[in-house]
Amino acid sequence: MEKLILTTEDHVPLAAHLFMPEKSNGKLLLINSATGVKQQVYFSFAQYFSDHGFTVITYDYRGIGLSKPQNMRGFHGSMRLWGSKDYKELTRYIRRKFPDYKKYCLGHSVGALILGMNKDSEMFEELIFVGTQNAFVGHLRTRTKIEAYLGFGIVQPLTTSLFGYFPANWFGLGESLPKNCAYDWRTLILNRKSTNRLLEKIDDYSKNLKQKVFVIRAEDDVWLTEKGVLSLLNDTYPNLKPTYRLIRTSESDKKEIGHVNFFRSYNKKLWNIILNELIDR
Repeated sequence: MEKLILTTEDHVPLAAHLFMPEKSNGKLLLINSATGVKQQVYFSFAQYFSDHGFTVITYDYRGIGLSKPQNMRGFHGSMRLWGSKDYKELTRYIRRKFPDYKKYCLGHSVGALILGMNKDSEMFEELIFVGTQNAFVGHLRTRTKIEAYLGFGIVQPLTTSLFGYFPANWFGLGESLPKNCAYDWRTLILNRKSTNRLLEKIDDYSKNLKQKVFVIRAEDDVWLTEKGVLSLLNDTYPNLKPTYRLIRTSESDKKEIGHVNFFRSYNKKLWNIILNELIDR
């Protein structure tokens, strides 16, 4: 594992890690993280794929983990910048350093939503979506819907306005977020257009994507619904060619997958689901 510091075109340093296999299979996997999830969460998963011949790259978006500034208050970051600048810098690096590799991208939660913000997404042979959807509150289950209205309708804007960033860790929602990342997240939840509303504010390449996409959803992910997943594939990425896989809780040794825990080492046996999808491509 090698640590990299990449600099975006608007001069923001990003921390990334490169996992090089002992014997390469000529395939590269880029991992786009979920909102507020540090890249270290994906290290075991990345090493597993590297052990199977893949070159793997993880990274933190601006304002997250190792790409976090000393002072979050007023830091300039948004989900739209995550897609158009940060993710863009990673694909630029991959094009330069690994031009002849077969390339794949795994988007976890928001990591799939930002694919439409970068024309380079067209370079990937196949996409993997894990725990992602159009997260509009109307797609959510009743209890989660109430929590979403209270959290994103009241608590999040109040705390973000007060502190100049969103202390998401106070509410068990991962790393603290730059102010405009929090507001973009609020848009995903409260605006009926969800992801499409963010794409309206930026260059939108979502309809250009025509690859195969392997869409994984965990049975016990309370923030995810089939309706939301289908909305993303039908309304945001209508030209992708999806295959769907629902992972039952009983398939996990700890009977626990949720929104993030697919990537925990105790669910290592589930990683074959993705490996088998890509290994023969």
